[in-house]
Amino acid sequence: MAKLVLVRHGESTANYDNTYTGWSDVPLTGNGRVQASLAGQRLAATGLQFGHVHTSMLQRAIMTAYIIQDEINQSYVPITKSWRLNERHYGALRGLNKDVTRELFGRKQVAQWRRSYIAEPPHLAKPDLEVKYSRWPVSIVPVGESLADAQERLLPYWTDQIAPGLLAGQNQLVVAHGSTLRALIKYLEQIPDGEIDGVEVGNAEPIVYELDNRMCIKSKEILHAD
Repeated sequence: MAKLVLVRHGESTANYDNTYTGWSDVPLTGNGRVQASLAGQRLAATGLQFGHVHTSMLQRAIMTAYIIQDEINQSYVPITKSWRLNERHYGALRGLNKDVTRELFGRKQVAQWRRSYIAEPPHLAKPDLEVKYSRWPVSIVPVGESLADAQERLLPYWTDQIAPGLLAGQNQLVVAHGSTLRALIKYLEQIPDGEIDGVEVGNAEPIVYELDNRMCIKSKEILHAD
């Protein structure tokens, strides 16, 4: 059966600065580009050939996908960029340093916002409307999301775009973000709501799933950095 590979983007400037990003379109750091390149090299060593690449509309994921495609010599493979794969929207926390928010709101509250399935961060007063999303209704742009909200917008893309490719026998590469990949992993691995807080997705560490024809997991391997 086909394989599904999930990759979180390489280190971004917000990762480096320890700030919340969400839908803010921050770039990779130099280290993030190196991480993406090394992830691509580890994937190249597997010999996997992909039928399609899926990523978000945020440059840190897009550039990671491009770098990986180059490293595996598969730049010709079609790539789709979707807002449904964007990072979870952190609302009014966006741009704030995570350590500062712990001082302002307390560690317990921040842990709830960051790691739980249903907790929502403080919302923005109104959505930030960017040209890149202008082809869709304004309602797609969040003012703040829980992980459950992110999963709700993600799953239609899984059902309509990723799963059909796997069922057709084509390996699929998804390059996205920590929270949206956690949401997808929760769905694939049937992780209970109360246990998702313990799931971590490292920057640029490919997760390789082999799935059967019912989309059940047969095997899982994480290609860790040396």
